Amino acid sequence: MSKEIVGNEHNTLAFGTKVNGDIYAETDFRLDGTIEGTVECTGKVIIGAKGVMIGTLTCSNAEILGTVKGTLHIADTLSLKATARVEGDIDTKILSIEPQAVFTGSCDMSKTTTVSAAKKD
Repeated sequence: MSKEIVGNEHNTLAFGTKVNGDIYAETDFRLDGTIEGTVECTGKVIIGAKGVMIGTLTCSNAEILGTVKGTLHIADTLSLKATARVEGDIDTKILSIEPQAVFTGSCDMSKTTTVSAAKKD
């Protein structure tokens, strides 16, 4: 029996929390803490202004306000807000960068990224 995902369900990692490892989510995910590892999400990922992601991010859509160092695989739209600091390689379909955002690295908008269902143990 599968559980139906309700539209208002999401995951949050609060400021002051640090995770070393991998996170797999089937619903939207908001990061205000720090993650060193891999995040794979079938929904949207928001990295808040105080959020830090070091590693690999794979998701459908992402909105970055904080800091990311690593590789981003975004199936649809990646939005870098004015406070964003991104260092690494990006592959996405659509890239939006606000003035004052900082991006150092490479971006490939020619590939088709897919996001698989979150891993289950």
